Amino acid sequence: MQTETVTIPHLDTTMAYSLAGPLDQSRPTLVLVNSFTTSAELYRPQFADDALTSTANLLAIELFGHGRTRSPSRHFTYWDTALANLQVMDALGIDRAFVLGTSQGGWVTARMAMLAPDRIQGIMPLGTSMDDESQRSRDLGCWDGVAFCTPVIEDLAEPVDDDWVVPDEFVHMVLGAGLGEDVSAEETEFWLEEYRRNYAGEAGRQRLHMCSVNLRDRDGLHGRLDTVTCPVLWLQGTADQVYSVPNAEDEITMFTRSPRAELQVVEDGQHFLSASDPAVVNAAAVAFLSEWS
Repeated sequence: MQTETVTIPHLDTTMAYSLAGPLDQSRPTLVLVNSFTTSAELYRPQFADDALTSTANLLAIELFGHGRTRSPSRHFTYWDTALANLQVMDALGIDRAFVLGTSQGGWVTARMAMLAPDRIQGIMPLGTSMDDESQRSRDLGCWDGVAFCTPVIEDLAEPVDDDWVVPDEFVHMVLGAGLGEDVSAEETEFWLEEYRRNYAGEAGRQRLHMCSVNLRDRDGLHGRLDTVTCPVLWLQGTADQVYSVPNAEDEITMFTRSPRAELQVVEDGQHFLSASDPAVVNAAAVAFLSEWS
């Protein structure tokens, strides 16, 4: 996947993105938002799907702190990413779009729909939650995000030398939570190289630290979900180790002003559902865009 960059007004940020071919204004656009500490490369299976790329323009935008996106601000939140994604759309001449997001990308889709209800045509959250890391979510079978993130945040709290790279153990931990224990050696090596490239030196440590803080300390969206007025198609895997089907079943009912809010349960689907079950996700995206464009 080829990565391009564009500088946007918000926090004077250089946003990194990948397009699956030239923009075709006759087609809808699907913005793709990647999961925790991954990059646009998470969506290689979507970029390789002819049915999906012939249906929509695919635009994968890397969040603040992720991939090749760079900001002079050390501090950022998911609201910053949602606004920045809209400004990337502005820069590329995209008036309206659908948004698909995996894990943390899922709650970015909702934020984009809240910030620009006239521009977001529909959202597809995958393997996600609309809550903060609450006791409620743990009671519904979700992970303990505080317990997962706090040791990482503490380990990343001190400055490092320029030769520092993200520890392999961190990458294995993320892949295990996102894709299960049967990740191929080839896929593991791909992501080890990608993480080493994106999280190196003191600047890389700072980005990884803030990504982890954002995940643990984010605000919940329950009180805002009734302001989402576009259609919602939520896909949730039964083998997701992070967020549960019961949580998704509860939260999909909170989109009370959506013309249709639907949950599709994916049997044996992992947390990084766009990577673990791309055929299911891609077919659902084609159908969703075709219906609501």
